Amino acid sequence: VQLQASGGGFVETGGSLELSCVASGSITSINAMGWYRQAPGYQRELVAAITSGGNTKYVDSVKGRLTISRDDAKNTVFLQMNNLKPEDTAVYYCRTRARATGTAFFNNYWGQGTLVTISS
Repeated sequence: VQLQASGGGFVETGGSLELSCVASGSITSINAMGWYRQAPGYQRELVAAITSGGNTKYVDSVKGRLTISRDDAKNTVFLQMNNLKPEDTAVYYCRTRARATGTAFFNNYWGQGTLVTISS
């Protein structure tokens, strides 16, 4: 299972970006999908997550500004980011909990990260 994240970039404060992450390979089932971020000097933190049933959760600092969604037909998770702030600057990583074909258990898989930079 491989994850490919895209959509990062440089925007001004108040701007918007949409991140996407596609899971590929021999996948039997995908459970939860999520986005994490890591800013310089900080630990990686969960930003948003979505279950297979569509339930979502967000870190308090992004509520009302970021929206996570998924397209199960395309094995893709999205993160729509609006009203971005300089403190949102970080490398964003997607994570998927999936069961690869021929295996019995779910494992966590990570994308390579995409850089989001917000100018003040």
